[in-house]
Amino acid sequence: MRLPRYRTGDPELDLQVAAVVEQVADPANADQVFEIVAAALRLARDNADRGDLKIANAALKEMRHAFSVFAPYRSARKVAIFGSARTQPDDPLYVQTRKLAAAIAARDWMVVTGAGPGIMEAGIEGAGPDQAFGVSIKLPFEAATTQFFVGDPKLMNFRYFFTRKLEFVKESDAFVLLPGGYGTLDEAFELLTLLQTGKAQPAPVVLLDTPGGTYWKAWQEFVADELLKTGYISDHDLALLCSTDDIDAAVNEIVGFYANYDSIRFVDGRLVVRLRQAPSADTLAALNVEFADIVVRGEMERIEATDTEVADGDRVDLARVAFWFDRRGWARLRMLIDRLNRRTLDRVALNG
Repeated sequence: MRLPRYRTGDPELDLQVAAVVEQVADPANADQVFEIVAAALRLARDNADRGDLKIANAALKEMRHAFSVFAPYRSARKVAIFGSARTQPDDPLYVQTRKLAAAIAARDWMVVTGAGPGIMEAGIEGAGPDQAFGVSIKLPFEAATTQFFVGDPKLMNFRYFFTRKLEFVKESDAFVLLPGGYGTLDEAFELLTLLQTGKAQPAPVVLLDTPGGTYWKAWQEFVADELLKTGYISDHDLALLCSTDDIDAAVNEIVGFYANYDSIRFVDGRLVVRLRQAPSADTLAALNVEFADIVVRGEMERIEATDTEVADGDRVDLARVAFWFDRRGWARLRMLIDRLNRRTLDRVALNG
């Protein structure tokens, strides 16, 4: 194999590592495996503290296991559900969560929860264990859900919050947040930060309450008064989320996000937006005017699958719009996706 740039620092050792990697790794990914091994060996040569080694060791093992569990289900759309572990089964929020999970499972989606009690258990109960993943955190004061069968591989246990959060965000296509405590608010703000900065793939975020509930209403007032008015966020950032107390509205927000939009990918520095239907020439012209602020040069244009995507077998059957994205206006990109989806939904409504 051709040695990658990141190495152990010892040429002889590099050759030995390469020989081992060649025996076990897919040639297309051998460079990544080599660098993982090289990083581990560099930790050893750095005489890293045992505590630091334990963190790196446990994190890598947790990620490896989670990757292998989720791998067979990558083609299935998944929604992550967050909320309080203290919510009781007779609480209207529990019932609301169970109904939401059942409704989204009926649309052939799977759910991902923290596998604890409260809102997490309600989500699994609503979807059913066959349609659910449990991403549990080891806490001495919190019991795991009883919804999974013993030995169900879709129930995973994590030592660290950061690896657990990584799996939530990496594997989910949508996010629903019910009222909760510090953990729920942490998940809400971190998720919005990742979407705002482009560190997570565009995805719908639904703040779900019960009819008459004040939790997310009060939270939105705080955001508007203390973040928006002071300039800590822009008004476009509010497009990253949707707040509702209606199950149908929540499901429509989630499913509707993928009515036309499929995914994005950067190819040679240009953003490629993959769609089920390409916009018409007139629609594209209007979008070029409306979203000129996030195009750094040229215009949005319809393209065929790029050579790189074809080589990777990556969504080659889909339509595409490509442009030179400024890599800053992620909330505006979300608004563009909404426009593309809305036009598709409008056409469906008219044709229906």
